[in-house]
Amino acid sequence: MQRIFARNVRNQTLKSSQSPLLASSQRQFAASPQPNPFDKSVLSSLSHNGSSHQYYNLPALADSRIEQLPYSVRVLLESAVRNCDDFNVKEEDVEKILDWAKNSERDVDIPFRPARVILQDFTGVPAVVDLAAMRDAMKRLGGDPSKINPLVPVDLVIDHSVQVDATRSADAKQRNEELEFNRNRERFQFLKWGSKAFDNFKIVPPGSGIVHQVNLEYLARVVFNQNNMLYPDSVVGTDSHTTMINGLGVTGWGVGGIEAESVMLGQTISMVLPQVVGFHLSGELPPNATATDLVLTCVEMLRKRGVVGKFVEFYGPGCKNLTLADRATIANMAPEYGATMGYFPIDERTMEYLRLTGRDEGHVQLIEKYLREQGLFVKHDGSQADPTYSGEVMQLDLGSVQGSLSGPKRPHDRVNFADMKKDFNNCLTNDIGFKGFGLENKDLGKSVNINYEGKDYELNHGSVVIAAITSCTNTSNPDVMLAAGLLAKNAVEKGLTVAPYIKTSLSPGSGVVSEYFRIAGVQEYLDKLGFATAGYGCMTCIGNSGEIPDEVQNAIIENDLVASAVLSGNRNFEGRVHPHTRANYLASPPLVVAYALAGSVDFDFENKPLGKDKDGKDVFLADIWPKRDQVQSVTEGTIKPEMFNEIYDNILHGSAMWQKLEAPEGKLYTWDEESTYIHNPPFFQTTEADLKPIANIKDAHCLLNVGDSITTDHISPAGKIAKNSPAADYLRSKGIGEGDFNSYGSRRGNDEIMARGTFANVRLINKMASKTGPTTVHVPSGEEMAVFDAAKKYMDAGKQTIVLAGNEYGSGSSRDWAAKGPYLQGVKAVIAQ
Repeated sequence: MQRIFARNVRNQTLKSSQSPLLASSQRQFAASPQPNPFDKSVLSSLSHNGSSHQYYNLPALADSRIEQLPYSVRVLLESAVRNCDDFNVKEEDVEKILDWAKNSERDVDIPFRPARVILQDFTGVPAVVDLAAMRDAMKRLGGDPSKINPLVPVDLVIDHSVQVDATRSADAKQRNEELEFNRNRERFQFLKWGSKAFDNFKIVPPGSGIVHQVNLEYLARVVFNQNNMLYPDSVVGTDSHTTMINGLGVTGWGVGGIEAESVMLGQTISMVLPQVVGFHLSGELPPNATATDLVLTCVEMLRKRGVVGKFVEFYGPGCKNLTLADRATIANMAPEYGATMGYFPIDERTMEYLRLTGRDEGHVQLIEKYLREQGLFVKHDGSQADPTYSGEVMQLDLGSVQGSLSGPKRPHDRVNFADMKKDFNNCLTNDIGFKGFGLENKDLGKSVNINYEGKDYELNHGSVVIAAITSCTNTSNPDVMLAAGLLAKNAVEKGLTVAPYIKTSLSPGSGVVSEYFRIAGVQEYLDKLGFATAGYGCMTCIGNSGEIPDEVQNAIIENDLVASAVLSGNRNFEGRVHPHTRANYLASPPLVVAYALAGSVDFDFENKPLGKDKDGKDVFLADIWPKRDQVQSVTEGTIKPEMFNEIYDNILHGSAMWQKLEAPEGKLYTWDEESTYIHNPPFFQTTEADLKPIANIKDAHCLLNVGDSITTDHISPAGKIAKNSPAADYLRSKGIGEGDFNSYGSRRGNDEIMARGTFANVRLINKMASKTGPTTVHVPSGEEMAVFDAAKKYMDAGKQTIVLAGNEYGSGSSRDWAAKGPYLQGVKAVIAQ
């Protein structure tokens, strides 16, 4: 971050030409941008509806290699040509991309300048905190603080802070939003200040929807028209599921906050020219399969192939049989299958979606005309040769997809729906691991009686205690959402109910979902099964699941039950969904409803009824599962462009609470040293223009020794702050009561808390410690203690530390605190396989 700051001060207008900051900046950056060498050869004009537009014409390069490039690489090529200045982007970089077939096998670095940045509030707050701190540093060094300003469009969608506190009631959404404001008022005031203090910075207020769905339905341009210059939309976001936009044909992926800040400040990002795995789709989905089943199948296949650091590009005749929402579902889970992107090139389906979501017709026509001219539009009619891809092409007949779930601990451990009961029982007795809980046979039949709201219920291993229709992965897809609604309707009409102790919730990805639920007449049936709308945000998918009933929680803890959560999310790592659900399964929205009705993942849907109807007849899942043609008919009759226009025309205004929220004024932020949400970070407080060289590591102790698949959730958790943690101790010292701890994600604007929350995951397995959890051994004393406490002892003694790790360290969500946190704990290096 300090290097980003140093680059940004280059050529800034400072108070004095003798400023040491200016002199140092000139020394470090003697070269300067030059005119684009491609202006004369490929800068072309395109006329549309009486207006003339310019664009950098790829076919005008007259290079036969372009037609062999994957479509996703062509977007990288266009960016390099358009931004070529022989300083940040050089002509040789253009040649590297043109020679992709050879260079993608050689770990060749290229620069890339995304068109925009998208943030969510958990990761966006620390990014804005850093920008505010940079302004302070700029002033301290004699510069103009207003020069620290986003140079590309930045959108921040507040979607991560709302929690499922209230549920199963008509006012659940209102109550949760009020609690969200009470807990996060200071954060929201800070963000509102940022939206006024910085240019090119727009806030989508809380209660509007999930960032990726809002991006898909509203924010994405597909093609930019900036001062009559046309170029492909591209984006980096501070959330790993930014890849959802790849389903719309927009190049984009998740990055950490540090990279996002560099793009905001006009820097290119350096990336390895990626290999692109071709994924050929044929056929169409069978009647009972959903897009969720398809994406879980793709995740399993691509994990086996190994696509980390690569693009995946989907193509073939099967693509035209997938809706845009289906494609977005597949693209969303690119982080789960390990790819940088899961890209669907733009075609007629894309244009249909733009019209469906109310985009301006004139702009849609301009988009298509530009893309056809550029060779960036796929026809699916056999007239175009397929691009060249890296290695063997993967193949999937959509007709082979079966009903699926994934779990109990990883999103790529797919289970056929038909085999779910058997698989779960195997997991119970398997050795402890990703597919095992290590139970002894004598404990398998454990049964616990609880009394809840005056009635007796039985809990067992596999009992569902959380059932959540949640996550941008699925709530952006009308087919699976309406399938859940129709299943609920059929269930209620048959007299079926969901046990009241199960924490059911519905978290739509945008207001559009609620509108088509209302028009389709299914919300009332979801309400009757407990799936009342709890709010518009990520909620259970990111661990904001709230508390489960005390009676249930105590029974789980006291009897060591393997309780379950079933959610339509994209992540099910240990400890993420809820601390007391050890078995967490990803499933389609209708299957979430089905398992809520069943009450257990240890359930044989084929042979066991869900209950009885009013005539006493057994009701099986097959009796209430909606037919595909019925779902499609309801979808087509419900989803209209006017619906999107009505929702999004006012989305930036926010609720009455947001409109009344007062925020500070001025270009510099006034820091409150007592604040436990927003704190001036240490990264820039002593920064000078001349950066010190990195020192060698010497005589370091090992802080942690961890195994494989240590995700960013393990390193820097987003969920609940444990009552017995160093972060909790710090909050108590500031007079904060346990009821107001909020989550780690909501406190990412405070470095003091985030340093204490690093490696604080309750499911962390450290080989140096005697138990699971955020503990380690302080080597000099041999004492076992909290990781932060040990780190502080080392730092107080002036001792350096390292972390040892296995494969896939740092996988999962893009999270800058997974880098910043260890740094603030004094970790000098992570040595991973």
